[in-house]
Amino acid sequence: MRLIQGPIQVLLVFAKEDSQSDAFWWACDRAGFSCTIARTPEAALESFLAQHHEVVVVDGRHARYFQAEVVCQLIRATKPSENTVIVAVVPQKECFTEAIFKPCGRGVSVARCYNELLQMQHGEVRCHFKLRACNSAFTALEQCGEAVEISSEDHIIQYVNPALERLMGYQQGELVGKELPKSDKNRAELLDTINNCINKGKEWQGVYYAQRKTGDSMKQHVKITPVTGQGGKIRHFVAIKKAYGDNNKFTAMSLVVSAAECQCQRHRDRRKDSVDSRSLSSRGSDAPTLHNRRYSSVARIHSMTIEAPITKVINIINAAQESSPVVVAEALDRVLEILRTTELYSPQLGSKEDDPHTNDLVGGLMSDGLRRLSGNEYVFSKSKRSKPGQLSIPMTLNDVPQSIADLLADEERWEFNILGLEAATHKRPLTYLGLKVFTGMGVCEFLNCSEATLRSWLQVMEASYHASNSYHNSTHAADVLHATAYFLRKERVKGILDQLDVVAALVAATVHDVDHPGRTNSFLCNAGSELAILYNDTAVLESHHAALAFQLTVRDSKSNIFKNIDRTQFRTLRQAIIDMVLATEMTRHFEHVNKFVNSINKPMAAIEESNSNVSTVPNIRSSPENRLLIKRMMIKCADVANPCRPLELCIEWAGRISEEYFAQTDEEKLQGLPVVMPVFDRNTCSVPKSQISFIDYFITDMFDAWDAFASLPGLMENLSENYKYWKGLDEMKCKSLRPPPSP
Repeated sequence: MRLIQGPIQVLLVFAKEDSQSDAFWWACDRAGFSCTIARTPEAALESFLAQHHEVVVVDGRHARYFQAEVVCQLIRATKPSENTVIVAVVPQKECFTEAIFKPCGRGVSVARCYNELLQMQHGEVRCHFKLRACNSAFTALEQCGEAVEISSEDHIIQYVNPALERLMGYQQGELVGKELPKSDKNRAELLDTINNCINKGKEWQGVYYAQRKTGDSMKQHVKITPVTGQGGKIRHFVAIKKAYGDNNKFTAMSLVVSAAECQCQRHRDRRKDSVDSRSLSSRGSDAPTLHNRRYSSVARIHSMTIEAPITKVINIINAAQESSPVVVAEALDRVLEILRTTELYSPQLGSKEDDPHTNDLVGGLMSDGLRRLSGNEYVFSKSKRSKPGQLSIPMTLNDVPQSIADLLADEERWEFNILGLEAATHKRPLTYLGLKVFTGMGVCEFLNCSEATLRSWLQVMEASYHASNSYHNSTHAADVLHATAYFLRKERVKGILDQLDVVAALVAATVHDVDHPGRTNSFLCNAGSELAILYNDTAVLESHHAALAFQLTVRDSKSNIFKNIDRTQFRTLRQAIIDMVLATEMTRHFEHVNKFVNSINKPMAAIEESNSNVSTVPNIRSSPENRLLIKRMMIKCADVANPCRPLELCIEWAGRISEEYFAQTDEEKLQGLPVVMPVFDRNTCSVPKSQISFIDYFITDMFDAWDAFASLPGLMENLSENYKYWKGLDEMKCKSLRPPPSP
């Protein structure tokens, strides 16, 4: 069931105002909860009956004012308290005997109260909210015209609605607690098939005979759905039945399945005591028990039937298999086998002999590298960090030397020479280009920060890139920043993304490879690096880039570009930046591209081809989900746009990335690590072949999709010409970046 819950109402029962009550008040305000304070038990009861609070916090530290147990009993004696969570604050060495209370330390902080309230919100409160909604679900079942039966795992009937009682000829209550009589007309093979299917957790739908109260057999259409509970075990079976020949569809399925598990939930959650209290603890030793209680509540929620879309698809196919011919059933088996894999968006490659360059690129860039050798560790060398050049960084754009200003004048063109800027700035292009781009696109105004703060931040970020890397250095970051800014200026992109999206994209491009060691994720995982261990071998570098960027930013007020924006805006901006940086990780490359194509390209194309409802195209693009896909696609394309650059730049970048891969292969051999990209051996590698494979496998489809959205004819022309160049070198059997000199 999809339910929308309004703001949670909290009742604080404190006899007097003190630091504890203030902490809860501010915690409620921070969480967005509605808060009421009562000073006496009578006032608390009156307020509760008027507002039906979801959470009641009772002060049990001072017995001279009132007894906390009495307050709990007063509230629990009312009908609305059935789905209310009551917690109590008690002294360090005291607790009530009838409820699970834990002592609460003095000076509880707002943060601790806030965390406790959030745990209750996502645990007991949400659980009770769903239970309240179940009353509506069962009311719907009572009025439903379809016959519904809910039975236990042992097929003992737990619930039948009036429609089923009428269908089977029973009076109210005659079936509950019993097993429905079986008809002799059902073949044993059919019953075995049904049991085998539903006991595996699959839905079964078909026709069988049921025995009515009169003893005669009745042919019925039946749909049986297993409902799993806590621990993934089947707890209930839901059956929807109708007389054979009735062509009405089964329309109540989703409602019944949710209601069935909610009924199960009701039985598990009933309390014997009228006082249901929880206490708040600030002692670390109490945390495990508190966590266990929170986990129990969350586990109960997750035991409800909340199906992912792919699960629903698999269930539909399972149902279709039951009544399909053998050939179709076998084909559906293959479909199910594919759907149950985790790599739904990644194409499957053939043998390594087909294209070793492609296979090595996929292995090196898209695997998690879970072949780590014990005892090996890769630690970033501090000496690899870039050192300040001789050129002083200007305070503002007005102080930029003329030679650099002339180069930056072309910054808005795709042909902008980033390598020329690298040379002119003594390998500090990111700060200069960042000043120009950020200032020109209104970043300082949005963040309410000075140009001096921006300059300081750019210097900190650039200094954290490794100048010794041939590819993943601050010049690459500047190149990605330039491409991102170029894409942001395209009319279709400008019309969809707001200023927060623009700022997030520019910041993400600037920091997306900060502190990159010049090695791939697979290398770090195989070497057992500290970062790989920290991030559990998952998106290791991308997680590090995002985390370090924020650590460096907030470390010093002089370079904290976010210091003047409010908390809500900062959190939204931070999430957008992190999401874009993580999108540059290649293991989910095809997932991002395919989602973009299916959610944006195809719907747009369908609307434009039909020449109808053209006004709906912007709505398709600008939904929050699609804006997220657009930002991910934009930074992904900016990150690997080298094959779409003018030829000279394309050649230079190809040489730089190849050198970095060569160095990694050298180090893998030296340390005895698995060589994740064997073709990148500097003695045997064909750079043209590697570029052809990279373009064929990763670039072409992605830029076709991005071009269809953003309209980038110049880039696509460059891509075509550069591909021809590499093809030509490959046909000449040339392994280097340029053709051999003519004799």
